Amino acid sequence: MPSSYKFREDLIANGRIAPSRKWDKYFETTENTVCGSPSAAAEIVLGRSANGFVEWQTAEGHPLRDFIDGPQSGPTRTWLVRGSNVAGFDLVQRLWRPDGLVSLAAGHLREAEPGISKAELRTFVDEDYESTLTYNQRLQLVEELHAFLSKMKPGDTVCTISQGLVYVGEIIGDAEQVASDGGRSNLRRPVEWIAEGHPYEDLPEELQQKLSIQHDVVDLTAVAGLVAGLGRTDEELEEEARESPEDVSAEIAVLARRELELPEPTVELAEDLLVHNVDWLREVRDLLWDERQLVFYGPPGTGKTYLALKLAEFFGGGPQQVKLVQFHPSYSYEDFFEGFRPIEDPQTREVAFRITDGPLRELADLAAREGNRRIPHFLVIDEINRANLAKVFGELYFLLEYRNKSVRLTYSGNDFALPSNLFVIGTMNTADRSIALVDAAMRRRFAFVELSTRAEPTRGLLRRWLAREDHDTEPADLLDALNSRIDDPDFLIGPSYLMKKGVYRDGGLERTWRTKILPLLEEHHYGEGLNVGQRYGLPALRTAIKPPADDAPVPE
Repeated sequence: MPSSYKFREDLIANGRIAPSRKWDKYFETTENTVCGSPSAAAEIVLGRSANGFVEWQTAEGHPLRDFIDGPQSGPTRTWLVRGSNVAGFDLVQRLWRPDGLVSLAAGHLREAEPGISKAELRTFVDEDYESTLTYNQRLQLVEELHAFLSKMKPGDTVCTISQGLVYVGEIIGDAEQVASDGGRSNLRRPVEWIAEGHPYEDLPEELQQKLSIQHDVVDLTAVAGLVAGLGRTDEELEEEARESPEDVSAEIAVLARRELELPEPTVELAEDLLVHNVDWLREVRDLLWDERQLVFYGPPGTGKTYLALKLAEFFGGGPQQVKLVQFHPSYSYEDFFEGFRPIEDPQTREVAFRITDGPLRELADLAAREGNRRIPHFLVIDEINRANLAKVFGELYFLLEYRNKSVRLTYSGNDFALPSNLFVIGTMNTADRSIALVDAAMRRRFAFVELSTRAEPTRGLLRRWLAREDHDTEPADLLDALNSRIDDPDFLIGPSYLMKKGVYRDGGLERTWRTKILPLLEEHHYGEGLNVGQRYGLPALRTAIKPPADDAPVPE
């Protein structure tokens, strides 16, 4: 903030903030300094833009906003309030829609004024519900009651679900606490409901994710545009945006409903990747679009990782939308998604365990940010079959199949859904573990695409590369002869070993064959007593592709 920055610089120039004599590379105040707002004070301390109601916290971690009385100000919000199964009653049909209200059950809560601070409300709930709710249940109740009493305000949008339909309305008044039968609806707000409901199954996937969160009150502001567009066509929304340019809700709804697209593969991409035709790339794109998860599998050296990264960069629009993860036998859920890890405090040098995000959580949060939701993001998992997948994915296995749902996370306890614009491409080396050993749960959640020397685009890849690089075709002939002698298709040798510049220096082919290819085959035939060099060595293969003349000596 320019004003806060200037104030901070003036304080330093006037000596009211000076280098600390106790903390190296830190400043300290030399006198009391009055700021115009909590945010201005936080920005001076942190040296960046900051929300003071969140940044200022007690030693227990409670933010300043918890101690502020009165209704919350700011832009309008969108909320979900559940009322279809409250103590066995469907309040939506019996009370909310006929009487024009929304309610929340709080039968044991003493009288609480609208706009009550979260700190005071926490005290009320701890005392009033001590014998009826567990500690975690009381924490959740505080969040829901505070949202209903202090965060909601007239002008906010509210949604609810009943009998497979989603109903939308607008809050038109303040909260009040009344007596009700069994305390099922004693906290109330007046609402003007739209009569028409919207079938749940027809809602956008991103909205279904939020509506599946199992709380009585959920903040839906992140998908407010999707809610605003329910029941209206794109043409109606665009016309409304033109007629009322000062009201951005219609424009936001149009942008929110814009379809995510994966770009059409091009001839140039096929030529760059040396793929035999564009139709194969289109099929890969369609599989990604339909399944969201795909695995390239095949023998070593078939270009699985290279192809996965290149396609991810093309479909995502650049490398900044792609994250690579390497699986291994000791990889775990805590490494992949989130878990407690030791973190050192830079000031005290003390070590404490804190919940830390893994690569999937980081990429999912990036993809879900405002402005990123219509941009494809890709997670490439190399050697996906080398880890214990059930252990690594945990409850996320469910989300791979049901992208329109949310789950409660193991460590943080937050509700989480995989963004619709997050795609996963895995690679699987069949020489390490046959695809037949992959469990049914993974098979059901991923599309499998084979990259093998038996079929295109891998079969002719080396010959296309040799032609582009203006090399002789002998390496391709030798590779074909080699693979014709290997009985197990999972151990066929891919062309990437022979698609490197070092192979075509003096002695490079022989060196690569001796140090890269033959060791793989020795491992494959370990314990069989087979002379690998005699069967798969270059002299034997050269003889096979070009038999010697009758008077020429036969190589041993």
